[in-house]
Amino acid sequence: MPSRVPSVGSSRPPVGAPPAWVGAAGSALAILSSLLALVALPAAADAAPSPYKQPSAAIRELLDAPSLPRLLPSPDRQSLALVEQRRYTPLEELARPGLRLAGARFDPRNASQQNLLAVQRVRLRSLLEPEAAERDVELPAGGTWHNFVWAPDGQRFLLSRRTDSADELWAGATSNGQLWRIYNVRLNNAVDADDIAWLNPREAVVLTVPDNRGPVPSRPQTGPAIQETHGKASPERTYPDLLRNPRDEDLFEHFARSQLTLIDITNGQSRDIGTPGLFTSVSSVGNGQALLTERLVRPFSYNLTFDDFPTVVEVRQRDGKVIRELAKMPLKQGVAIDGALQGPRVFYPSPTKDAAIYWVEALDGGNPANRAAFRDRVMRLDPPYTGEPAEVQRMPYRFTRLRFLDDGIHGLLTEEDRSRGWTRTYLLPLNGKQSRPLFEHSVRERYRHPGYPFMRTLSNGHQVAQTLGGDLLLSGQGAGPKGDRPFLDKLSLKDLSTQRLFQSAEGVYELPVAMLEDRRLVTQRETEHEPANLVLRESGKATPLTRIKDPTPQLKSVRRELVSFKRNDGVELSFWMYLPPDMREGEKRPALVWAYPLEFTDAAIAGQLSGSPGRYMSFSGISPLNLLMDGYVVLMDATMPVVGDARNMNDSFVEQITANARAIVDKAEELGTVDARRVAIGGHSYGAFMAVNLMAHTKLFRCGIARSGAYNRTLTPFGFQSERRSLWDAKDVYLKLSPFLFANQIKDPLLLIHGEADNNSGTFPMQSDRLYQALAGLGGTARYVLLPFEAHGYSARESAGQVQWEMSQWLKGCVGDPRAEARPRQGAGSAP
Repeated sequence: MPSRVPSVGSSRPPVGAPPAWVGAAGSALAILSSLLALVALPAAADAAPSPYKQPSAAIRELLDAPSLPRLLPSPDRQSLALVEQRRYTPLEELARPGLRLAGARFDPRNASQQNLLAVQRVRLRSLLEPEAAERDVELPAGGTWHNFVWAPDGQRFLLSRRTDSADELWAGATSNGQLWRIYNVRLNNAVDADDIAWLNPREAVVLTVPDNRGPVPSRPQTGPAIQETHGKASPERTYPDLLRNPRDEDLFEHFARSQLTLIDITNGQSRDIGTPGLFTSVSSVGNGQALLTERLVRPFSYNLTFDDFPTVVEVRQRDGKVIRELAKMPLKQGVAIDGALQGPRVFYPSPTKDAAIYWVEALDGGNPANRAAFRDRVMRLDPPYTGEPAEVQRMPYRFTRLRFLDDGIHGLLTEEDRSRGWTRTYLLPLNGKQSRPLFEHSVRERYRHPGYPFMRTLSNGHQVAQTLGGDLLLSGQGAGPKGDRPFLDKLSLKDLSTQRLFQSAEGVYELPVAMLEDRRLVTQRETEHEPANLVLRESGKATPLTRIKDPTPQLKSVRRELVSFKRNDGVELSFWMYLPPDMREGEKRPALVWAYPLEFTDAAIAGQLSGSPGRYMSFSGISPLNLLMDGYVVLMDATMPVVGDARNMNDSFVEQITANARAIVDKAEELGTVDARRVAIGGHSYGAFMAVNLMAHTKLFRCGIARSGAYNRTLTPFGFQSERRSLWDAKDVYLKLSPFLFANQIKDPLLLIHGEADNNSGTFPMQSDRLYQALAGLGGTARYVLLPFEAHGYSARESAGQVQWEMSQWLKGCVGDPRAEARPRQGAGSAP
C-alpha cells in the first residue's frame, strides 16, 4: 500500500529560513472502501504534499536506537519476562483501512485496535538468579504479536497475534517458552475490551468474535440523519469518531458484538458460554464463582462515545447464564459537568472467596450543584445475589476509587472534593463496620503524598493491595526539593503509624517492584545514563538481577540541571535545563521552552518540584529534547502553574502563563546559557494552546511550535481541561482564552503540526486548520504540517523524522543555527 506524505501549508517563510521549503507531489492513499465511512480531513488551503523529511544524522541516530525491554516479574516472583516492543508503528499499518465508530477505532477484518504496541521479542529467565540463562520464546512468523500477559501463577503466559483475518490467542509455558494456540478463538477488541477474567491459573473467560455473526449490515443511507432535543440540558464535551446515522449504528452493533468464551490455557481448548452481546467488560468474581459483565444496549447516541451508551450490568454463572441484572445504566446524557449518573454505577467484584459485588450510587442526584450531606454511597450484594444490597459507606464527596486489601476484610475507599481539588482515603471494613480516614491531601500534592497501595496478583488473577504482618504497604515517588526519591512504607492499620522500609538514594531513581514472601525486595534502579535494571535488596545488600545496556551512550555528554526560581508573585517555578553535547563554556545559545499548564488551588503545592536527576535520559521519537543534538538548549517541563479557586482560576489564565513565561526567560538569561533574544516557546495538546496564547499576548518569544492543540474555545463550549463552566456561563473567559480570536496579534512565526486522525476530545485537526487560515489571511508567518494517519500522538517513524526536521528547521529559520551563531557569554546582568 502506498503511503501518504504530509501535507504542508506555509503562509510565509520565517525570517532567516532556508531558501525554500521543499515540496514535491507524493502518492496518495486511495484504498478506503465506502463501507469504512472515513472522512478525509481537510488540509490547509495552499497545502502541497511533501516527501517525508529526515532530521540530522545525530537525531536520526537517536530515533533509530533500539527500545529498552519491559521487565515483567511473574506473579509468583520466580520468573522474569523481558518483552521488547516495537518502537514505532509502520506507516503502512496506520494506513490500513479501519472503522471509526462511537469513539472506537478498529480494523474490522480482525476486530483489533489499529495502533498496537507490537511485541518483537520475548525472553524468559529466572527472576532471582542474576546469571540465569535466558530462553527465547519462538514467535511464529507472520502477523503482529502483542499483549503479553502472565497467568496468575506465573507458570504460563498469554500472547495475542493479529493477522489479516483474526486476532488470535496463544499460550506459552514459562519453563521452556513453548507456544501453542488456543483453538477456535478470534478475540474481539473492537471496543478495546481486552479483559481477561481469570477463574483460576489455568482457566479464563475472554471476549471473542461470534461464529454466527452474519454478514456486514448494508443498510443504505437513503435520507437525512436527524437528532432532536426536548428542553433537557445535555452539556456534552466534543468527541471525535461519533456515530452519524443509522448505518453507523448497524455497523457498530455488528462489529462490537462479542461472545463470552471460556479457555483452558493448559490444553488450548475453548468453548462458548452464554449468548453474544455488546460486551465492554468481563471480570471474575471471587475465586471464579461467578462472572460480572457489562454490555451496551440501544439507544445509541450521536453525541457521546460508546463509554456513555446505556449499559446493562449482570452477574452470571460460570457457564454464562445470567443470575441477576444488577443495573441498567441509562445513556449518560443530560448529566451535569463533573456530575454522575443517578442509580448504580462503577461496579467492583470482590477478589476474595466471599464473591461479593460492590457498586456506587449518587445521593445528590448526580449533580454537584445540589446541596447534600453525602454525595455517594457504596453498596454490597452477596451471593447468591438474590437478596437486597446493603449500604457499606456514605461519602461526603464524590467517589473515585475502591481497592481491596489482600487480607480479605478491608478495602481502600477514595473520594474527591472537586471544588477544592482535595482527596481523602478511608480504610473500609468490608463487613459493614465504620470506616476510618487514613489520609487526605490535595490532588496535586507531591511532597507529602503518602503513596499508593503496593499491589500484587492473587492466584485468581485479581490485583490487591499488599499487606505485611497486617500492615499496609504504600509506595510513592518521594518527591522533594531535590527531586523524586521513591519509597516503600509500612502503614499500621491499628495506630496509623508509618515505618519506612526503603527509599531511593539521592542521584539515582530506584522504584520498589515486588516484596517477596521472605521480605526481600525487588526494585527497578536507573541512573542518568544507566537504563532501568532490576535489583534484589536484602539486609542492606543490593544484588543486580539484570544488566540492560544503554542504547544511546551519546547522551552521556548532554548536561541536565533542575533549576528553581520564583515568578513575580512568589509562586515557585522550575525547569529542567538541558545543554547540548558540544556547548562550550562561555556560550549563549538559542533555546526552546517546552511546557504544559497545570491548575492548582494552592500556590505552595504549585511550587513543588517533579522529576529526578537520577532518571535515565531517554527521548521519545517526537520529544523536543532530540533538538539538543542540533545544538539547541532545551528548557524542558517548564512549570506553568495556574493558581486559584477551581471555580474561576481560568479568569487569570493568560496573565498567569505570561508571568510564568517572563520568569522562565529571565531565569534562563540569568544562568548565562541562553540568549534571551532567541527563545522559542512550544508545547503539545494543552501545551500547544498555552504556546499560541503566549504568542498572541506577549513578545517574549521569537517563534512558537504548537502540536495537536485547540485554539478556539468556542468549539469546546461545555468545558475543557479543568474548566467546569460552559461557554454561556463564562463567555468572556472562553473568548479571552481563544488565541484564534487574537490571531491578528500573532506577529512572530508559528509552526503548527497536527495528526490528521487526532482522536483526542476537543483537539480536532480543524483547530489547526482554522488558525493557519486565519494567520494566512492576516498576513502572518506560519507553517502548517498535517501528518497522515496520525492520532493525537504520532507513532510512525516517518512522522517522528518529519516532526524533528520541522522543529529543527523552524528554529534555525527564526532563532538561528546555534552552532553557526553561538555567542560568548556576557557578564551577569548585562544586556543580551
